[in-house]
Amino acid sequence: MTVELRQLRYFVAVAEHLNFSRAAERLHLAQQSLSQQIRTLERGLGVRLFDRDTRGTRLTAAGQVFLPEARAVLARFDTAIAVVRRAGRGDVGRLSLAFLTSTANYMLPPVVRAMRQRFPDLELTTHDVPIGELVAGLRSGRFDAAFTRPPLVTDLATRTLAIEPVCAVLPVRHPLTTRDALQLSDLADEDWVLTPRESWPPWHAKYDHDFAAAGFTPRVVQRATGVPNLLGLVAAGVGVTRLARSARSIRRTGVVFVPLVNDHAETVVAWTPTREGPMLQNLLDITTNLTATADLTSEG
Repeated sequence: MTVELRQLRYFVAVAEHLNFSRAAERLHLAQQSLSQQIRTLERGLGVRLFDRDTRGTRLTAAGQVFLPEARAVLARFDTAIAVVRRAGRGDVGRLSLAFLTSTANYMLPPVVRAMRQRFPDLELTTHDVPIGELVAGLRSGRFDAAFTRPPLVTDLATRTLAIEPVCAVLPVRHPLTTRDALQLSDLADEDWVLTPRESWPPWHAKYDHDFAAAGFTPRVVQRATGVPNLLGLVAAGVGVTRLARSARSIRRTGVVFVPLVNDHAETVVAWTPTREGPMLQNLLDITTNLTATADLTSEG
């Protein structure tokens, strides 16, 4: 016979009161029904749990042994119910977040801090990855959400979190560093360092459009993977490049950031629509509030 959880609750109630009438009142159950359930439990276990006589109700030796075990089972069940309800609200579980390298420097600390404060039992993992790996990880389910820059691909959902200026990045002794702002066309005669075209074709399609609108094709003398490498090449005097203002925090020596007129970059949180759920919604709410109350990109 299978012992039911309600029978354990009935047994514990009687054991705590040692009075069927008071236990039945606590359980909102007729005393006769409670007595019947206890007898059914005893038959199922093959032992007597209570002695009842004119002196009252007492636990048998078997009942005394069974009481802490029954309480433990009920407590574990109650805990399981509480945990699954919290999981349904997105309060517990696992969340894997990807950060594009150029956004990790200013987005990762406040996002992780806020999520850990609000959901201390949520297991967070973070990954600093290039754009191709980031998109592939979202599509495969390796990452639940990612902080990156558009343009991306049409099968991903995005929410814009921040918009910041794009700057020309120049060697520290470059004559244009004295300017308050530049037009992209001011850099038409410069040597350029850019990322490889295959690193993320949608980005380079946008770059091509922007350069064409400025009236020139950049003279690319070297390509390098990742913002730190681009900044190092600029500091070495190899050429100039174009980056979001927040990249300043990655390298503060040897380069100067000069804003480009009417040029801006977005930071978005991206996810796969088929993987939406409470945890993701909590992340979206928290990150939206974070970026609404502070310009995180200015820390760069």
